[in-house]
Amino acid sequence: MVVKGRRATQADVARLAGVSQTTVSMVLNGTGLAQRRVSAEVRERVLDAIAVTGYAANPSAQRLAGGRSSIVGVYTYEPVFPHAAGDFYYPFMEGVEDEAERSGVDLLMFTSMSGRTGKSLVSTGRVARLRVADGCVLLGRRSYPEDLAELLRQDFPFAFVGRREAPGGQAPYAAAAYGDATRAVVERLLDLGHRRIVLVNEFTGHESIEDRARGYRDGMAAAGLQPVTFDAPELDSGQLLDTFRGSGVTAALVTSDLGAPLRRAAIARGLRVPEDLSIARLGDPERPNGEDIDWSGFLIPRWEMGAQALRIVLRQLAADPPDPSALQVSIPCTLTPGATVAPCTSPESRPKSNGKA
Repeated sequence: MVVKGRRATQADVARLAGVSQTTVSMVLNGTGLAQRRVSAEVRERVLDAIAVTGYAANPSAQRLAGGRSSIVGVYTYEPVFPHAAGDFYYPFMEGVEDEAERSGVDLLMFTSMSGRTGKSLVSTGRVARLRVADGCVLLGRRSYPEDLAELLRQDFPFAFVGRREAPGGQAPYAAAAYGDATRAVVERLLDLGHRRIVLVNEFTGHESIEDRARGYRDGMAAAGLQPVTFDAPELDSGQLLDTFRGSGVTAALVTSDLGAPLRRAAIARGLRVPEDLSIARLGDPERPNGEDIDWSGFLIPRWEMGAQALRIVLRQLAADPPDPSALQVSIPCTLTPGATVAPCTSPESRPKSNGKA
């Protein structure tokens, strides 16, 4: 039952769910005892009906001209709301908050819809709940293509922090330019004389990992070199470092959280970093390791990504339709010289001489 030609009402939801409007109101707005009076089965029926009808449970927005409340939601697919300034996600959230203050909008955190259940919004019938706000910033490593496809189908203003692909459409996002930054790191290693450069991936199947891998392949191909990638290797066993030694590898690019473990494994194997093995880290680690290392590589523009994501949502809420190119933004990363890469000293990895003086 999709309501056509008019905004869906609580009465429409109540009829479809087979409950009273009071019950619908308690599911949406009730707290404490009122919420506990509604059984889990009835609650799910109401949420399913909301998803089917596309009901926007936003009374204050309905009272405003144009149906706008100047409220933008923030939804995370993992419990990532930061508890301290050192938290990996803190700069993302700080960027969103700073831009909201600058733009004069309020933020609504969808904490009751936490993605910690490991299920998509579509499968739980909660996509429509986002319509409490005018639009929404989505955040988190995990995401579901069906959610993005449904939000696009509903023409709901949103933007993801990080590049995301959606079936049948172009998902709005604010992303780090991982490909360009990774290629720049490869080019720096080439300038330092390295030729046997490998990529060590944390895991596969994520857009940010794919972007890094593409930048690595492009950089190696431009130099006429063969790219070699290790996906999710077991570092503790030392087999990876033995492989490096046996094949003359002198430099490794590592995704964010593998930098410190690879460095420790190399040192345990008797390798000096960076004299024997240069290691460049492709981004900030999500999990602090407590080590004070001046890493070579690049940093993720996290504050800028959060701020840009909110700007993209606001562009969709503007009176004039935005240019589609303004809904997918890539932000340059900050290259860091660091102290974990050094000139190559291996004769095998130096460019071959043509024998002429």
